[in-house]
Amino acid sequence: MAIRVLIVDDSAFFRKRLTEIITGDNTLEVCGEAKDGREGVELAAKLRPDVITMDVEMPVMDGITAVKEIMAKTPTPILMFSSLTVEGASSTFKALEAGAIDFMPKNFDDIAHRREDALNQLRASIKAVSKSRVGRRTSFASSSATTTTTRPATSSFASRTTSTLNTTRTVGSTLSSTRTTSLQSSPANKGALDATHMAYEKIQTQLANVDQGKPAAAMKFTFGDNADKTTIFKKSGKRHDLIAIGSSTGGPIALQNVIPKLPLLNVPIVIVQHMPPAFTTTFAQRLDALSQYTVVEAKDGDILEPNHCYIAPGGMQMIFERALGKTKVRILKGDNRVVYHPCVDVSFASLAQQYGGKVLSIILTGMGSDGCEGCRLFKRQGGVVWAQNEETCVVYGMPQAVVNAGISDQVLPLEKIAGCIVEEMKP
Repeated sequence: MAIRVLIVDDSAFFRKRLTEIITGDNTLEVCGEAKDGREGVELAAKLRPDVITMDVEMPVMDGITAVKEIMAKTPTPILMFSSLTVEGASSTFKALEAGAIDFMPKNFDDIAHRREDALNQLRASIKAVSKSRVGRRTSFASSSATTTTTRPATSSFASRTTSTLNTTRTVGSTLSSTRTTSLQSSPANKGALDATHMAYEKIQTQLANVDQGKPAAAMKFTFGDNADKTTIFKKSGKRHDLIAIGSSTGGPIALQNVIPKLPLLNVPIVIVQHMPPAFTTTFAQRLDALSQYTVVEAKDGDILEPNHCYIAPGGMQMIFERALGKTKVRILKGDNRVVYHPCVDVSFASLAQQYGGKVLSIILTGMGSDGCEGCRLFKRQGGVVWAQNEETCVVYGMPQAVVNAGISDQVLPLEKIAGCIVEEMKP
């Protein structure tokens, strides 16, 4: 049967175009349209759609309020559409905290000109959201929304470092002021540019036959009797100089259930969350406000510091290089050789080059199989790999791929991951 979609948007133009796009796929159908949040709530109860597409800003009742009411009365997977502004990004994350599953930028230009890649991405997102676990999603959204953390002056793991960090944190007030830029080809840094691009090409060679969008269910199971089963946590006893986390659909809320619960562990954390441009800055600010770690959107040239968390900028690729004993972030424009921008496999492959097996890598909820190959590279060098378990995932794709490939050391429920990280990192 076709996936039934309810469209909720105050723009008649957008509703019409969205209907044309959805009905252009014979596995999708539009079962109804609503011009505001109130009507959307009513039609959700009446029509019982498989998926709802929801605008954020609408008259009568806004999208955030509508999401809350729908989740309270008739829980349904919801895909939000958001404007590419600071306010739009902030409202989108509030909608996710209210229970929405995923979001897409509301780009009228793509819709009006029917750009095929954008249309296919929209259809794929609707299908992925339709397979999500709404009940699990709303329970974790509620718990993360109430999390508050006071950043202490010192770390409980202070014995692991001999110096005190004196880093000034700067968080821009607008997206443009903190927007990550690509490498420039000026003569002053041409040598660095060439070296960075050579490193990037090496990573692309490693990932030449990898499809990050491949359904995890299509991958061969080699995990034996433990396939898809939650494991009993046991410390590996290995040293970790860095924590690397990859996530996609459901990831923003999952990360809010992990990072704010961590004490200062005196290692950097690197996060690659599938997210469009203009949203990662706002997400970093929201996560920073909840966490003891200093959370920033990564910028080209950043040096990885302990007790700092770096989020890959949307629409770009993030790799790393060593310079004078330190690890430097390099931000590059992506290309069509990989599915996602940012891509977990790309960043993880680069980290594997720099850190070998001294990385604790974690794959959280998300569709597709991005991160599997990167985790395989860590594993080959003796690294530790964890995956979120099926029951607590919004979409059991990326973690399932790692489990199916037989490279996951632990399969853990979301609510236990932070605590297990703390135990694993203890000397």
